[in-house]
Amino acid sequence: MSATAAAKSNNQWLPAYLALGFVWGCSFIFIKLGLEFLTPFGVAFVRCALGAATLLLIAKWRGYSMPKDPMIRFHLWVVAVLLNVIPGIFYAWAETVVTSVLAGIINAVTPLMTLLAIMAVNRVEKPKAYQIIGLAIGFLGVLTVLGAWNGLGDNPLWAIVVLMSAVTCYGISFPYTQRFVMPHKLNSESIVSMQLLLATITLLPFFLFNGISEYEFNLGPILAVVALGVFGSGIAYLWNFKVMELAGSAIASSVTYLTPVVAIIVGIIFLGEKVTWYEPVGGLIVLFGAALAQGRIRLRKGKSDG
Repeated sequence: MSATAAAKSNNQWLPAYLALGFVWGCSFIFIKLGLEFLTPFGVAFVRCALGAATLLLIAKWRGYSMPKDPMIRFHLWVVAVLLNVIPGIFYAWAETVVTSVLAGIINAVTPLMTLLAIMAVNRVEKPKAYQIIGLAIGFLGVLTVLGAWNGLGDNPLWAIVVLMSAVTCYGISFPYTQRFVMPHKLNSESIVSMQLLLATITLLPFFLFNGISEYEFNLGPILAVVALGVFGSGIAYLWNFKVMELAGSAIASSVTYLTPVVAIIVGIIFLGEKVTWYEPVGGLIVLFGAALAQGRIRLRKGKSDG
């Protein structure tokens, strides 16, 4: 039995996987609490700054240096914009008017957007039938989440567009990283530390322009932002790499299916947010479509296929 197979059988990846799903699922409530004293620019900047500081300390402790090649830094800056800057601002901006639960459910569209981005880049290979069906089901799920038959309910159209734009950035970032960053074989601490440092530098002017909304700082929101930065934008990345190393990228990417469940539970319990019946139902449809599009669920084959 190989080392990876042994790790899978021993479930050594499970604690990091559950921690990752929990922290990323709680990120949406942390954002909502952070908005009590920070603007969307402020939330995005502080979470990246705390995440960068955390990972830079870990990298220094482990003796890793930052990438010095200008082209690698440029590609990491592009990843930072796609993965941290734009989504960091957009999620916080949308959550000024929508619930953390809705933001968490919309986040489940990420695998579908990733697949679309990969298909757009790799135009030589024709999309498979199960991918097209999965994408169609997934976007039907999005319409269900939004209760499209009621218009958009209490959700402003601009907020939905902003959330979908953030998820689209996530989707583009993964194939971009795979193509321009991963071939350099850098260690995960160096990659993410530099990425978050570049995101922090990019967001600094926005924070200085309009980063704080209220100069009344309560302990709860402060702790939420600290957790969002240190864990959600920092240590969680290392957990993600650990799961990928021990269990493979397929299991690591499936954490997307856990985060909306956590987001719904914590949003209801701690913020008392209202959830319509069609939000979780639509979320399940999205997850089913994503699983089908990724090939995790196979369509039943005919008898002739054996």
